[in-house]
This record gives sequence, structure tokens and C-alpha cells, in this order.
Amino acid sequence: MISAFIFFAHLVFALYIFTKKWQSESLSVAFQNMALIGILFAVGWAVTSMIAKLIMKPEGLGVQFDMDTFSLTLLAIAEFFFYRMYYKEPVAKKDTAEEVKD
Repeated sequence: MISAFIFFAHLVFALYIFTKKWQSESLSVAFQNMALIGILFAVGWAVTSMIAKLIMKPEGLGVQFDMDTFSLTLLAIAEFFFYRMYYKEPVAKKDTAEEVKD
């Protein structure tokens, strides 16, 4: 169940980014961002699976939190911080009287 929630959260995030980039930039940029999210998900899951194999047994911590769920959780945490930096809105430059001096 936890794995299904993590997959669903990734799907919702990818659709949100697709829609946002399509409206603000273009359709090709939206598809490029979808490809980026898909590639990072696949590669990240492989890397976190290797880390999970080093840390825990395949049974994991129980029926609902096995090794695959643990690796998906690690991936979601890492992706949260990465995407937070990557999709951060640029800070607008303040227009002050000192900068406008001629």
C-alpha cells in the first residue's frame, strides 16, 4: 500500500510539472521535464535499491514496509530535496532607487 502511494505521488507530481511547464513555456519543454522525471525515477530507484540491500533484509520491517518500499521511500526523500531546488522559482530582482542611478 505504501508503494502504491509513492507511485501515485510521483504520477501526480509528474502531471503537475507537465501542466505547469506546458502553460508557462511550451509543449516540448513539458515533455522534456516528463522524461527527466522518468529517468531520475528509474535510475534513482536502482541506486536506492542497492543502498537498501546493504542496510536491510529482503523481508524489511514487515509486510507493508519491505525492502522495495524502503528504497522507494529513500528515493522520494532524495527527489523531494532535488526537485525543490530544481523547480524553485527564481527570485525577482528588487528595483531600488540606488540601482536606477544614471
